[in-house]
Amino acid sequence: MSIFREYDIRGIVGTDLTPELAERIGRAYATLGKENHLQTIAVGRDGRLTSPLMREHLVKGLTEGGLDVLDIGLCATPLLYFSLYHRDVDGGIMITGSHNASEYNGFKLCIGKEALYGAGIQRLRSLVEGESFTVGAGKVIDSPIIPEYLDYLKNDFSSLKANSLHVVIDCGNGAASLVAKQALEQLGCQVTGLYCELDGGFPNHHPDPTVVENLEDLRNMVKQVGADVGIGYDGDADRIGAIDEQGNILWGDRLLLLFARDVLVDRPGSTFISEVKASQHLYDDIEKRGGRGIMWKTGHSVIKAKMKEENAVLAGEMSGHMFFADRYFGFDDAIYASCRLIEILAKTKKPLSSLLLDVPSTSVTPEIRVDCPDHQKFVLMHRVIDHISLLAKEPHPNNSQLNILDVSTIDGIRVRFQDGWGLIRASNTQPALVLRFEASTPERLTVLRNFLESQLAACRQELGI
Repeated sequence: MSIFREYDIRGIVGTDLTPELAERIGRAYATLGKENHLQTIAVGRDGRLTSPLMREHLVKGLTEGGLDVLDIGLCATPLLYFSLYHRDVDGGIMITGSHNASEYNGFKLCIGKEALYGAGIQRLRSLVEGESFTVGAGKVIDSPIIPEYLDYLKNDFSSLKANSLHVVIDCGNGAASLVAKQALEQLGCQVTGLYCELDGGFPNHHPDPTVVENLEDLRNMVKQVGADVGIGYDGDADRIGAIDEQGNILWGDRLLLLFARDVLVDRPGSTFISEVKASQHLYDDIEKRGGRGIMWKTGHSVIKAKMKEENAVLAGEMSGHMFFADRYFGFDDAIYASCRLIEILAKTKKPLSSLLLDVPSTSVTPEIRVDCPDHQKFVLMHRVIDHISLLAKEPHPNNSQLNILDVSTIDGIRVRFQDGWGLIRASNTQPALVLRFEASTPERLTVLRNFLESQLAACRQELGI
């Protein structure tokens, strides 16, 4: 069952994920829950057209397995995480397809306040397949979470004076439509909203702020109305995209750098975590300012686990997941991250485009997705890692500028050259490999990209993929 992924459960409804399977997943989670002494869990759902059906069958499985369900209703994924801290519950499940296309849906699961991932999800899968479930008669209690969440944000940012700031938001017809505009307006911002009507068919564009095309309407509106900042959200509002007042995109690593600088003012020496796709300048800047930056694996669940292990105050990914443990709970929440970004603009009283002018300029690519079937992508990655690791041991025979300084295999393979680096890794959420490159100049970027993509192509050819 390929729907049981590294961080969550996700697939095409009716093909990979059926109502009957959703019910069995509920029964399996209840069985796992009883093993971990759970009694009551929160369940939320996003605005996808299939989410009500998935909710009906999931809850049936949960209650027949003996768990009580606190139904927090239609909401964004961060509100499910928020409920773990603001409701008397022992765990939670969010019904969401995240940033995937409208035909997808799935589940993000927590035991206690910890995300279920990796071996935990495979344990759940084994329970689904074994069908040896606990039996009980749980109850369902309605407990909407949105009003309490908005009140929390209003109180936490009560001293913020953002009345002069004009913000454009693009909710992509996703779950951010339920809270984002109101959350920013109650901070005092003037908010221009794009696609803030909840529609699980995503009629305007795909809700994924890592894709440049999905940010075009936001960029254009920021420039058209003369806004101070533009903010885009993914389908379930746990990822943020940002546009400065000139229409430039702030990718996740630059946004994290901005947040880290702000946190270090009040918390010197703090630890920060990012991932293998992030710019080297992020880690260098944190170290320069007295902080500790750790490069780690990609994925919201593994990042959160690493944060707890390292006692980090903040983490972030290129994909726009931002995890604030500083003044918050350590989970990824794009609405909260929006408020922190507005707070920085209000405090500095400077244009967003000016705040990172001192960061060395490099040429970078966005995340490049290369299609590769789920059942082949990890096999291919093993071949790529072996192949490039061998290359790294010898000087390049024809071009010394392609000599590899070192490789990291924390997650896929990150290859560092004298004035740049490249990454090839398998996506844990899509049938694809993810590539990213950074170099000192556009010309050098092209050279490094062509070199590593040629190595990838050679490995694909060897394996017949």
